Amino acid sequence: MSDDQPLPIVRTVADLRAVVRDWRKGGLTVGFVPTMGALHAGHLGLVAEALRRTDRVVTSVFVNPTQFAAHEDLGTYPRQEARDAELLAQAGCRLMWAPTAAEMYPEGFSTRVEVGGPSQGLETDFRPHFFGGVAVVVAKLLNQVQADVAVFGEKDYQQLMVVRRLARDLDIPTEIIGSPTARDAHGLALSSRNAYLDPAQLEIARRLNGVLAQAGAQAASGRPLAAVEKDAHAALLKAGFDRIDYVAIRRADDLAAFAGTVDAPARILAAAWIGQTRLIDNLAVTRG
Repeated sequence: MSDDQPLPIVRTVADLRAVVRDWRKGGLTVGFVPTMGALHAGHLGLVAEALRRTDRVVTSVFVNPTQFAAHEDLGTYPRQEARDAELLAQAGCRLMWAPTAAEMYPEGFSTRVEVGGPSQGLETDFRPHFFGGVAVVVAKLLNQVQADVAVFGEKDYQQLMVVRRLARDLDIPTEIIGSPTARDAHGLALSSRNAYLDPAQLEIARRLNGVLAQAGAQAASGRPLAAVEKDAHAALLKAGFDRIDYVAIRRADDLAAFAGTVDAPARILAAAWIGQTRLIDNLAVTRG
């Protein structure tokens, strides 16, 4: 798509499926990147990964109300559809899927999707509503687009594991791909919520990755995980975070807890607050 052509935007399932159907008739493969908008380089990296694997890419922009609790930032979550469309066109995306809430959840909508396994603990301990909302919207999006490949960022690692389980358990044929976390020059994971941070808070946020890397190295060396997690929690508070929801080291394939030390591929995951902004991140734990 040339720079002077606006990105097509569709807002109904019927229009979305008509475009995808025409691509299919032409023998083209389809990739999909789900987002909540306010796009940054991390999202565009997901589009690039989808383009490496398929001929045409659809990107959804939908701030999903069912994954926000009443006290969370649904109303203030950054929205910039026109800018998002420009960025996606430049990245090679061929279609924006931007439904309204009424299109996604019409009057009388009453279906729920519950995923066990990797959804247990971590985020669920602090946001019990979250993965129920994620599961239903992702199930709908995957069914609406019916792509060959869907690309999700590893920054939301627990979400990625939940989506993979959802697709496997419900026999959804779309291949779920995890793409490495995009970071700034200081190692901070890119996130739309980083826009909430002032310069002093941003400096604190950029310490998160380093604390996790140090803790991961300790875990990989065989140090007992309870001690590693306790020390990482203290290190984050010392670094300036206001409170810590969790720092945990789990099995990489299903997020199950270890008995005491790392004995398989692992992931260290954390959620921490700076003021009113909640940041999450994770890193692979590689044994020497």
